[in-house]
Amino acid sequence: MGGTSPKVKRQQKDFISWFEIPAINFQQSVNFYNQIFGIDMETNIDDNYAMAFFPVSNGIGGSIVAGPGSTPGDSGPLIYLNAGKDLNLVLGNVENAGGRIVMPKTLISEESGYFAIFIDSEGNKLALYSSQ
Repeated sequence: MGGTSPKVKRQQKDFISWFEIPAINFQQSVNFYNQIFGIDMETNIDDNYAMAFFPVSNGIGGSIVAGPGSTPGDSGPLIYLNAGKDLNLVLGNVENAGGRIVMPKTLISEESGYFAIFIDSEGNKLALYSSQ
């Protein structure tokens, strides 16, 4: 005897609110992302977890995390990191920082921009995105 109810369309600006990249060798992972992006991540270490935060002034943030349950891997969801205007500037640092490029800069479309896929120093598969 169920009736039909109208579906409510939910719209939001972003569907990601936070991300965490797992690490076993915490400092190696922090050094990797500091090097490829040219940043200095703030760290917070306690008895159970170590976290290093990607610097953001607004928008979606994330961190590198080491501790119980934080196991790097190359399968599962793929996170696209913003590489600015031209992802080649970040992608060019991946191998020198201890990572591996899986897919070079690739055109999605003229309207959508470019992406590339890499494996970080811990074995996580991630992507970079840029408009150029």
